[in-house]
Amino acid sequence: MPHHVPAGRARPLALVALVTLLLFSAEAFAQPGYQPSPENLKSRQWFLQARFGMFIHWGIYSELGDGEWVMQNHHIPGWQYEVLAAQFYPAKYDPAQWVSLAKQAGMRYIVLTARHHDGFSMFATRQNKYNVVDATPYGKDILRQLADECHRQGIKLFVYYSQLDWHHPDYFPLGDTGQWFGRPHNGQWPRYLDFMNAQLTELLSNYGEIGGVWFDGMWDKPDTDWQLPRTYGLIHQLQPGALIVSNHHKTPFPGEDYQTFEKDLPGANTTGWGGAPVSQLPLETNDTMYPSGSWGFDMHDLEPKSLRDLIQYLVRAAGNNANFLLNVGPMPNGEIQPAFANRLREIGEWMKSYGDSIYGTTGGPVKPGGWGATTQRGDTIYVHVLDPALKVLALPELPTPVHDAHLLSGGSNVPFRSSSDGLVLQLPPRGAGEIDQVIVLKLGS
Repeated sequence: MPHHVPAGRARPLALVALVTLLLFSAEAFAQPGYQPSPENLKSRQWFLQARFGMFIHWGIYSELGDGEWVMQNHHIPGWQYEVLAAQFYPAKYDPAQWVSLAKQAGMRYIVLTARHHDGFSMFATRQNKYNVVDATPYGKDILRQLADECHRQGIKLFVYYSQLDWHHPDYFPLGDTGQWFGRPHNGQWPRYLDFMNAQLTELLSNYGEIGGVWFDGMWDKPDTDWQLPRTYGLIHQLQPGALIVSNHHKTPFPGEDYQTFEKDLPGANTTGWGGAPVSQLPLETNDTMYPSGSWGFDMHDLEPKSLRDLIQYLVRAAGNNANFLLNVGPMPNGEIQPAFANRLREIGEWMKSYGDSIYGTTGGPVKPGGWGATTQRGDTIYVHVLDPALKVLALPELPTPVHDAHLLSGGSNVPFRSSSDGLVLQLPPRGAGEIDQVIVLKLGS
């Protein structure tokens, strides 16, 4: 993921209710030159319902405990960096535990870094020897084990694939990163594209059903011809139901199936690189559990972000009609740090009580704000009150009358008053430690 510096609206209520009942048509996602297949549209509909996923940044960089950008940050030449591969042996890697933890957290899909910017492949590939099977004493296919376990436990697996490569000799001309002494200043760009497409063919052919491909790194050479139609066409040919997303921070290109926002809610652009217009495609926001902002294992972060911060971000993402892809960075031995695993289980406990207000919803009719957010499913609106200081909440007028208001947890009635100015809710006292007071509004006369 880049920790580089590369260069909410109210929704008509009737429309939102209709959208939650109908499958999206190809016309709703129209992109010039790209017609999604029926299998792809079905996958998009599933993605819209999923709302919560696990991101896993793991590679040989974990051995240094300084995040996934350690090669760039310390200008480590390729020949020296390869020493990490020669000693990589994750003796405690247990994909069954990873998948089980994701399910305990209420996550519906997993995205694993099959290859990050360091160019090292965490899967068996015939395209070079710089991979976990051929270059490490561990000698086993990390992705194969995780894919088999995802299929066994019934959770979708996506593969993260970096287009940027700080190691491959044909990644030339160099981009904005990787400009350190000792890198070859020659190479054949067409041959590098062939290499990537050959690896993608392996990923889409050898690991069963893949939920999609999560691209990253194109921002390193934004003006280069990446031959995206060729690559995207290859993926959709091999697995028509596989979704494609790219973390390029731009409006999605033809062939991409959803839009992701790094460390930002759609349209917010607090990072400075997330200012792309929000598209009509399914949406996702991705962020990490590490307070430092790292994606890969960072030994300096012993505790994850707070439960309150993570749940409120999940809620705000759903209120912006987006999934939340939450990252963990396993340790070099293959374990997820206990404090991070416990935090995920805590999120899962919250989802058991409040998941109905997240899964299968769309962003609600009221624009999210400091007070909270709304989500909607059919004739039900969920009002997520995130500000614990509020005693009364005034919402704008809703096009459809509200005939009932009650707490999602416990079912207690919530007094309300409707007028031409809007809807006023008298908020009940919050429970101790209540992160999100969810009020259920039932629509209809």
